[in-house]
Amino acid sequence: MKIGFIGLGNMGGPMAANLAKAGHEVAGFDLTAPMPEGVAKAATAAEAANGADVVITMLPNGTILRAVAAEVVPAMQAGAVLCDCSTVDVESARAVAAQAQAAGLGALDAPVSGGVGGATAGTLTFMVGGSADAFDTVKPLFDIMGQKAVHCGEAGAGQAAKICNNMILGVTMIATCEAFALADKLGLDRQKMFDVVSTSSGYSWTMNAYCPAPGVGPQSPADNGYKPGFASELMLKDLRLSQQAAEAADADTPMGELAAALYTRFVEQEGGKGQDFSAMLPRFESRHRHD
Repeated sequence: MKIGFIGLGNMGGPMAANLAKAGHEVAGFDLTAPMPEGVAKAATAAEAANGADVVITMLPNGTILRAVAAEVVPAMQAGAVLCDCSTVDVESARAVAAQAQAAGLGALDAPVSGGVGGATAGTLTFMVGGSADAFDTVKPLFDIMGQKAVHCGEAGAGQAAKICNNMILGVTMIATCEAFALADKLGLDRQKMFDVVSTSSGYSWTMNAYCPAPGVGPQSPADNGYKPGFASELMLKDLRLSQQAAEAADADTPMGELAAALYTRFVEQEGGKGQDFSAMLPRFESRHRHD
């Protein structure tokens, strides 16, 4: 396929490189990031989109997505698909999809899970909203960039799945870190704690696959000084999106709301920016009951 790829940062760069490596013709545009190997540089986003079968975007937020869509949708050929892999608010995803559909284009919101490592290795998971036809068109590209793509429903469903998943992730990581900090204060050995919880009813991904305690469980950012696999400020972004969606949908999400407040304090007041989101563990270790 001929592909336009807009947004070639830490995630988009390796994703575009994998598409080029697989033999697709990829034209890329980014304001600052270098072109990945095999990707032809376009002078503008519209130029990258011109004549493309699929245009993929990987952008920081919904405001930028809307601005890019306003530029690329008029430049795209009829029947092409605009596939946004950013994590943005549901309203922006639906607005861009409506704009694309009105112009005779297919549209997908396809946020990802798997981080920079998954983008590089081609093992991302895509959560996809949009029409079945558009999904079928882009599915071969998802198979190159990732290991799984789930069609979640109509426009906005991919973003809904992503923010619901990451709300669970944020809440669960906080609970896991709280439990380790409490176990420390009760004199319980961390390895014993892991051995019990990882095979008991407290089992979770944050315990078993991404343990926040150094030297316990599989290798994780905790074993590398909490250098980010998934930065705290990105978790905060997703938790804020979950609460924006909850407000719009009139949904009661008290744990999600509290998790957003805790990560806000951690990132903005307690030095958590630039650390992995599992660095909540040393944060809780250093605190007392009523700090």
